[in-house]
This record gives sequence, C-alpha cells and structure tokens, in this order.
Amino acid sequence: MKYKTFALSALALAASSAALAQSSTGSVTLYGVADANVQVLDGASSLTRVQSGGLNGSRFGLRGTEDLGSGLRAFFVLESGINLDNGSNGQNSFWGRQAYVGLATPYGKVSLGRQYGSLYNLSSDFSQFSNNSFGASTAVIGGFGGYEPVRGGDGSAATNGGPTRINNSIKFESQNYSGFSAGALWGAGEVAGDTKGNRVADIYGRYTQGGFDAMLSYVDDKANTVGLKTRTVSGAASYSFGPYKVNGGVISVNDRSIANADGEGYWLGGSYALGQHTFKTQYVESKNKGGLVDGKTQAFGVGYQYDLSKRTALYSSLTQFKNDGNGYVARAASSLPANLTSASDRDVTEFVAGIRHSF
Repeated sequence: MKYKTFALSALALAASSAALAQSSTGSVTLYGVADANVQVLDGASSLTRVQSGGLNGSRFGLRGTEDLGSGLRAFFVLESGINLDNGSNGQNSFWGRQAYVGLATPYGKVSLGRQYGSLYNLSSDFSQFSNNSFGASTAVIGGFGGYEPVRGGDGSAATNGGPTRINNSIKFESQNYSGFSAGALWGAGEVAGDTKGNRVADIYGRYTQGGFDAMLSYVDDKANTVGLKTRTVSGAASYSFGPYKVNGGVISVNDRSIANADGEGYWLGGSYALGQHTFKTQYVESKNKGGLVDGKTQAFGVGYQYDLSKRTALYSSLTQFKNDGNGYVARAASSLPANLTSASDRDVTEFVAGIRHSF
C-alpha cells in the first residue's frame, strides 16, 4: 500500500511538473479597450449622441502564444468588437474584429482566419485620427462603413470582408530585415465554380528606421457577390522628431466594374506632444472621379489628448466637413444620421469629447 501511495504521489508530482513546464512556454492574455464619447453634429439640423470608439475601437480579445522550439511559435487572436453606446457587437459578428491562428518561423509567420488587410494598418498607423469615426480621420476615405472610394465590401463578417478585414484569408508576413518587412494575403472567395472571382489579393511592404516609417499597399478585390471589382493602390509615411510627428498618405481606386466609379483620397497631419498633453491636426480629402456621381469631401480637424495614465486618456476634437458635388452623398467620419444634411446645406461641424481605457 505504501508503495502504491508513493507511486501515485510520484505520478501526480510528475504530471504537475509537466503542466508547469508547458505553461512556462506558452501564455494567454485577455486584453481590451473601452472607448466612448459624446458627439455633437451640426448641419442642416443638429444632433447630440453617445458613440463608441473614438481613439480606438472598443473591444475585448484573447491573445495566445506557445514556444514550440527550433524557432517555431504557435499563436492565435480572437477579438470581439463592442459598441459601448448600446452594448451590441461590432462588425456584425461576435469575433468580428479578428479571429485567426498561425505559426511563426525564423523566416516569417503564416496565419489563417479573419484578419486585417494592409489598408487597415496603412490608414490607421499613419493617421493622427486613425481610421475611427471621429475627427478628420481616414474613415472619410476608407471602406470602413461603406464609405468611398474604397469599395471592397462593408468591412463586416457578412461578406468576404475586404479590404479592411478579410474573411477566409491566408496571410504571410516576413521577418524584419534591416527595417524592411513585406507581406501577402489571399482571401478565398469560397464560391463553388467561381472561387477566384470572389477573392481578395493583398500585397504590401513596410520600411521603418529611426523616426521614419513608410508603407505601400496593393489590393485587388473581386467581390462579385456584391458587384465589386476594384484595384486599390495606396501609400503612406510618417516621421517623428523629438515631440513632433508629421504624416500623410494617399489612396487611389480603379473601379473595374460596370459602374466605373473611380476614387481617390489623401491626408496630411501633424502632432506635438508635451508631457501628458498631445495636440494634433489633420486634413483629409476624398474624391469620386467617375461613374454616375462626382464630388468630394474635405475635412479639417484639430484634436487634443490628455493621458491620465498609460492606460487611460481623455480626448476631444473639432472638425469641419465640407461636401461638394451634384448628387454626392454628404459624409463625415461616422455615418450621417438621416436629415442631418439637406440639398442646400450638406456641410457638417462635429465636436467630440470622450474617454478611452485600455486593459
């Protein structure tokens, strides 16, 4: 009996040691952002409302890694968007922001699932107001809510998702070689008999050295299920020196569908950081160049951010959106409520004040 007890104790200790050894080579992290703001819109009429996601989109997620040895590492991300103003899911799906698993090697990493396309990173990393729905943000240009001229779907999980988040995708990102990295993504169409006709192809490169950062992107989107055939070429750069940062970017879309509604947009911005204070400004222009409707949106905004801590910040912005063109749908950074603009008054002034907490 003593021998059996000793043997069972030894097995339990060995199992416990193995579990500890396994947990020491891997980890799972719960993280998230809670971001909400009060938005005041003034156009042909006025509106005050609470919105979610100013500085960053509200979310929570799980991120995990495991060291497999020999330079190999497994990883995964599951990330859910949250609309704090009403408690609903963002991106029309529970894990709508990101959901993928992959393997990292000494040469790069490969991942499968719903993932960011290069346009998301380009329009976010190189913009003072990111690609969220406040301020003079690149959401005025990007397809983050069906906005033009980027026509690669509505960004939701209901379609192939491109070009900002791409469903059914295979992605490769290289290691960093003296500041340069590159990547390629293929979003499978998954339509019987027409898989290639409903796919997204995305290639990009990025160079980062010192305070300089630049990125180029090419996206070929054949979302035939929603009648879209676009090729998007974009580039952006930023430079930081001391407390200053300047940035800019351009997006050009060739619409190869019957609509032939080409478009282009660009942005220029800068910021100054002083201790816990950050002052920022940006100009964005989006223009439709063909098809049945021509017009443009110009947005100029100034913003202020006060960091209460590394995880909590207060922010505000004041932006003027000018919408020109016959038949052109008026826009701001976020989707416009009905009756906010009229045929004779389509300009919009936006004021935002909010708080972001990260965990």
